[in-house]
Amino acid sequence: MGFTNRFIRVPRPQTFLYLMSLRTGTELITLSLLLNKVSGFYGLLALLTGLHLSPLQLSMYIYSLIALVITVLLASHIRSQSPFHCLALACFYILDSVINAAYTAAFAVTWFLVISQHHSDANGKKAPGPGGSTIDDTSGFTSPQYNVSHVDVSVAPDQGVSPGDQAVTVGQPGFSTTAPGPSLGHGVLQAESMSSIVTICALWAVRFYFVLVVMSYARLVLRQHVAASSRPNTALHTGSKSSIVAENPFESQLPEGQGWKGKLGRLMIRLGKTYWLESKEGDEEWMRNAQSYRRREEGISSPVPGVVERERRRRSGTGPPPPMPPLQAGQYLRVQDPNDKR
Repeated sequence: MGFTNRFIRVPRPQTFLYLMSLRTGTELITLSLLLNKVSGFYGLLALLTGLHLSPLQLSMYIYSLIALVITVLLASHIRSQSPFHCLALACFYILDSVINAAYTAAFAVTWFLVISQHHSDANGKKAPGPGGSTIDDTSGFTSPQYNVSHVDVSVAPDQGVSPGDQAVTVGQPGFSTTAPGPSLGHGVLQAESMSSIVTICALWAVRFYFVLVVMSYARLVLRQHVAASSRPNTALHTGSKSSIVAENPFESQLPEGQGWKGKLGRLMIRLGKTYWLESKEGDEEWMRNAQSYRRREEGISSPVPGVVERERRRRSGTGPPPPMPPLQAGQYLRVQDPNDKR
C-alpha cells in the first residue's frame, strides 16, 4: 500500500505550464470551457435553418447549454477562493471531461464508419452510426457511380473526322474497395484516419493536464481554508480522525457544512478524500501560502526574517550568550590584561 501511495498517485502540479500560478491557469482553462460550451447555443440555432440533427447531436447541444450556465455560476468564485465553489468547479470539470470523452468516442466511431463506407462497395447507401447521415452530408464526400483511385486518359484518332481526336478514359480500381461494407477497423486503417486519431489523442492529453491543474487549485484552496479556519491548531490534521488526513471543512458541525452546500461538499470530498485532504506528503508550498493567507485575513504583517531567526535560536539555546546585566551603584567592572600573570 505504501508503494502504491508513493509511486502511483494523482500528479499535483504546483504551477500552470511552469509560467503562471494555478489560479491564473484555472481561469484560462475555465475561459476555454466557456468558449467550448457556447457552441451548443449555435448548434441549436442551426435547427432554425432546417438542419436535421440526430438525437445524440441534439442531446450534446442541450448539455452544452446546461454546462455553460453551471460554468458561468462557478467561474466567478475562482478569485474569491471559495472552497465549495472551487471544489464544485473541479468536480464538474472532471464530469464534463468524462461526458465529452463519451461523445467524442461515439462521433469518432461514426466518422470512421462514414470513411469506411466511402471506401467500400456500399458507397452511396445510408451512412451508419449515430448522426451518420448529418456527418455524411456535411463531410464533403461524393458518391460517384464508379469508385476508382485514378483515371488514365488515352488519345486516339477519331474515325471519319481527320482533325479530331477521341479520348478514352480507363478507371483503375483503388486498393481500398476490398471491404464489402463499412466497418470500424476498415475505416481506422484508411490513410486520412491516422491524422485524426493523432489529433484526438493530443487534444485529450492537453485536456488531462487541464484536469490536473483545476484539481490542484481546488485542493490548494481547500487546504488554505482548513489552515485559516483552524487558528488555534498547529497542524492541518488536528481535529481529524486520521493523523494523515486534514479535517473535512464540510463537516456538519462546521459553518461550511450547513445546508445543502454542506451535504454536497461532503459528497464531493468523499469521492476523493485522500487526494483533497491528505497531508502526509508535506506540501510546504501550499503551507506557506496558507500561512500568508491567514495573516492577510487577520491583518498581520509578515514577520521580519531576522527577528524570527533570533527568536528560534533563543528558544533552541543555540544563540549568542545573553548580554551582561547593567552595573548597579557601587559596582565596577574589572578588566584583566591577558599578559598579566598575577
